[in-house]
Amino acid sequence: MATSDTVITDELAIEIARLGLVRESSDVATLHRVTQLAARAVTGCAGATSLRWSTGGAPEPLTVASSHPDLAELVDLQLARGEGPIFDAVRSRRPVSCDDALAETRWPGHVAAMLRRGVRCFTTTVHEYDQVLITLTVYGVVPGALDPRQQALASLLLAQGGAAVSNTHQFDDVHRTAVQLQQAVEARAVVDQAKGILMHALGCDAERAFAELRRISQTRHVKLTAIAQRIVSGQGLPDDPPPGRDEAERA
Repeated sequence: MATSDTVITDELAIEIARLGLVRESSDVATLHRVTQLAARAVTGCAGATSLRWSTGGAPEPLTVASSHPDLAELVDLQLARGEGPIFDAVRSRRPVSCDDALAETRWPGHVAAMLRRGVRCFTTTVHEYDQVLITLTVYGVVPGALDPRQQALASLLLAQGGAAVSNTHQFDDVHRTAVQLQQAVEARAVVDQAKGILMHALGCDAERAFAELRRISQTRHVKLTAIAQRIVSGQGLPDDPPPGRDEAERA
């Protein structure tokens, strides 16, 4: 006789823990792993779908993953209509479930589509953490197959998946900032070297040398850092731009 207690094997525990790691992966890859784990580990679950949603204003799907093409079609139908159980769950921030699609009176169009694909029950769980909003829907092919006591595991998978998405986005933001700071430091170093060269060549101070760099940049329509790089590398300055019509007429 099957038990309703959630059993997490060592292998499953390791895979769940890995979901929360920061790695070079996309949102859709993380959500895909969540759906695959749910389909394998949640008792009574025959398949799963997961979505990442916008957190401001009306809910908008940002990323979608599914463990089976038929379930992806069920999600697409809801997204096309802008309504259905996943929208209800996101708007209320509460779980939404159906024990038997044959007895379900909500979402008639969606229920008919589920029955055509052999789905008889489902539960949608919502997780929101650090500007990341994710839903996980698990589906069963037998009425009442999804014991509510098994939803703790689905919630755990969803929480770990949400943490992975949040951590990845934070890592990307920090990495992007670090790259920008490094580029700024390198650009400043090149400009300082070019100033030193001009100070020696013109016999002027740093302020006058920088003013000269800026003048050349403006008159020749070339970025100041590019001008500095040419001076430092010994490539010489770019040619003056051709005169405009007014300058040509004056000449």
